[in-house]
Order: sequence, then C-alpha cells, then structure tokens
Amino acid sequence: MKGVRDLWLTFVSTEMGGLTRSLPKEHARRPVMVNGPKCGPAPNTRKDLRISSISRHSTRIEYIFSAQGCTFMRKAASPTQSARFPIIKAICRSIMDEPSEAQLHQVKRLADDYEATGESTEAKALRDILESGAGKATGFAPSRLVRSKANLGGEVLTSKTPAPVDKETAVPLAQVLFPSTAAVSRPTFDPRLKSAVDSLVEEWAHWDELTRAGVDPARSCLIYGPPGTGKTTLALWMARELQLPLVVARLDGMISSFLGTTSRNIGTLFNFANRYRCVLLLDEFDAVAKVRDDPHEVGEIKRVVNTLLQNLDSRRDFGITVGITNHEQLLDAAVWRRFDAQIHIPRPEFATRTEIAARFLGKDFAAPFHGKLLAWISDGLAGSEIESLARSIRKAKVIDGPQFDLLETMRRLSALNSGRVSAERVSQLALENPRLAAALKADPSLGLDTNELAELFGNHPSTIGRWINST
Repeated sequence: MKGVRDLWLTFVSTEMGGLTRSLPKEHARRPVMVNGPKCGPAPNTRKDLRISSISRHSTRIEYIFSAQGCTFMRKAASPTQSARFPIIKAICRSIMDEPSEAQLHQVKRLADDYEATGESTEAKALRDILESGAGKATGFAPSRLVRSKANLGGEVLTSKTPAPVDKETAVPLAQVLFPSTAAVSRPTFDPRLKSAVDSLVEEWAHWDELTRAGVDPARSCLIYGPPGTGKTTLALWMARELQLPLVVARLDGMISSFLGTTSRNIGTLFNFANRYRCVLLLDEFDAVAKVRDDPHEVGEIKRVVNTLLQNLDSRRDFGITVGITNHEQLLDAAVWRRFDAQIHIPRPEFATRTEIAARFLGKDFAAPFHGKLLAWISDGLAGSEIESLARSIRKAKVIDGPQFDLLETMRRLSALNSGRVSAERVSQLALENPRLAAALKADPSLGLDTNELAELFGNHPSTIGRWINST
C-alpha cells in the first residue's frame, strides 16, 4: 500500500478543492474494502484513482476512493485538529498531579480514538501521559450520570438545570446536590437504628421489583429528633446511596410575608421535584407544616398547610420525599399521615458516643480509653457536639505540641463548653487528681483499668492504686 500513500499526498494537494460538494449524500458512508480478494496491485499514478465519496466531519475529512477494482478509504486529520493536539496534550498533563479514575478513563478514550483513526503518534503521546498518572488516582468521581438504584420516573436532573425561584424576588427555592459531589459519610447510629435505616434504603433500591409485584414501596420518610443528631446527614447519605440528586428546599426563599406567595412557592417547588428523578428534602419542615389550630398563627398558615398536604399527596406518584424537623410536636396531625416511614433519631447512648468520639478523634488518639473518656464527658450530647469537642482536642494537641496533656485539655474544654457539658461532669473534672481517678474507676460504663488511668494521669499504676484505695 505504499504506492497508495504516496499517491494520496499528490491527490490531497491537487484534487481536494473541487470534490467537497459534488457527491450524493447517500454515498457519504459507503462500505470500504481494503486489499480485498479482487484487488489488483496498488495504483502508481493519479489517473488510476476514481473518487467514490467524500464526507466532512467536525474535525476530519473522510475520503473513499477506488483503484483497479479495489476500494480504499483514507481519513485525513484537518489542519485545525493537528494544531489543537498540543493544547489537548497540555490539558491532559495538567490533570495528572491528582487525577481521578474518571479523568484517566477519559484520557484513555481519547488515546483509543486517535489510535482508531491511524494517528498512532498522538495516541502514544497520550498513553505516555496516562502512565505518569496511573498510580496517582484519587478515587472515582463520575463525570456522567450513574443509573440510580431507585428507578423513578421523570426527566434527568443535571447541573445545568436551573433551580426553581420565587417569581417576584428571584430567590432560589431549592438547592440541588448531586451524588458525585456530596462529600458525606454515613452517620453513626446504634445497631437498632442502623438496621431500620438500611431496610428503608434497601426497599428503595428494589423499587422496580416491588412495583412489579404489586407492592407499593415507601415513598416518604419523616426524620425527627433533637438538633445535631445527624438527620440532615442521613438524608444526604440516603440520596447518595440511591444515586439520586437531592433537591433541598430553601425555606428562607420559600416563606413570604405576602398573602398567597408562600403557597405559590410550595407549588413551584413540588412541580420542579415532580418533573425530575430526585429525592425532595424538606429541612426544618415544621416551618411550613405547623398545627393549623395554633392560636398564635394567622389564617395564612392554614392555607399553607393545606397546599403542602395537597402537594405531598400528589408527589407520591412521582418520587421520594424526606421531611426533617427538630420540633415534631409542632407538626399538624394530618402531616404525620403523609409519611410512610417515621424515624426518630435520639441522642446517642454511651456505646454510640464512644464510636463517634473515636471516629472524630482520629489516629492520634487510638487508645480505646480516649474515646471512652470523651464519651463519658459528652453524656447527653448529640453527635455534632461530640464532633466539635473532638476537633477542639485535636487542635489543642497541635498547638500544645510536646506539652499536650489530654486530661488538662478536657478540663479546659469542659469549662469552655459549660452550656453543653453537664454540670455533673464539669464538677467531677474539677476534682483533684486522686478523687477524679477514684470517680473514673468507679464508673461502670467506662471500665478503665489501673494502667489506663496511669497513662491518663501520667503516674505509675501503683500511685493510682494508692489514690483509689485512699478514697
């Protein structure tokens, strides 16, 4: 085929200009045979060539021509495409410091495309770049939509979809969060609550099977409990597990002092959520779902709750709705009936607090008694408050350096957080070391032994034993 390649250079330079518009459209993609059984020797002169078809693409020109009974095809890169390759190569190099698996995959696709079109030099250059970044991948972050586990109806919601807004003020009524960008970890719950949450997510993940069997899956969930217990985090995690976008209602934009505007905004929000495949999250739900006979509320709240109830009913045919509230006692009785699942998240017990404390203290506090001690101090606190205390301990370790003392740090934090830490714990931490050691040893939930107390107080175990015996 060398003669064909040599002749092609002559053909491109002399014949290309007059053949771009003269061929029928139906011949633009004729089947091609190269070196077939009826092919004669490769042509050596330009007069042996007969053009069969030519087609233009956005970045290439495709020529199909015949010579001595055999059809040949040649793809030529346009000058614009060739000129762009250094830019493409520079972009690929720029992402190789901390590439994701998705980015590496796209560069590989680009290299394969160049190889498929005969541009082996460009393909090799891209594969060399790939080898330099293959060991640095930082994890998978999808660059395209992933099929959701709950196969709901509706249109696909993308990052380019405009969020619903108040018609008068243009304030957004919702924020849209996508599974690939929601950096959220599963909240830590006790085994009973964890099992209940898992069963609900599993039910949503088998949406198709349940509907085909004639069993209606749960379509709504109300999550309630004290502040800071992980309700919003749970909703974010559930949406991510289902690979569905989360439409978070913004109540600051929804509620209006103008008559009828709040009801209209609720309708706009639900119309948006019903149009797309998503999970609708109504955070601070009590703001729009209050008891209708509350004497402290004006008549407008009755219209708002009625509108909300109607939209909750209509949403059942379209997707999943999650409501969150810290004040479940304020909710109208009719609202409770609209939610198939109702999950109460209480403040964590000691074992769960220990797990939360160990999680947020990190590897610098790996001894089991570290998490137990923080769980003991945080009696009655929510998960977010435990996280805040753990973060303060880690900051103190960095600032104090070699002089860091865990017990003194916890004493200081109990004084700085007297509104959070119980009065009993504050008073116990203020005791002198011998009495505090005896109190910690006597607490059955802690279960600290003499060696652990010795490490905490910085004394020999025999000294700790004398302290305990003397008190």
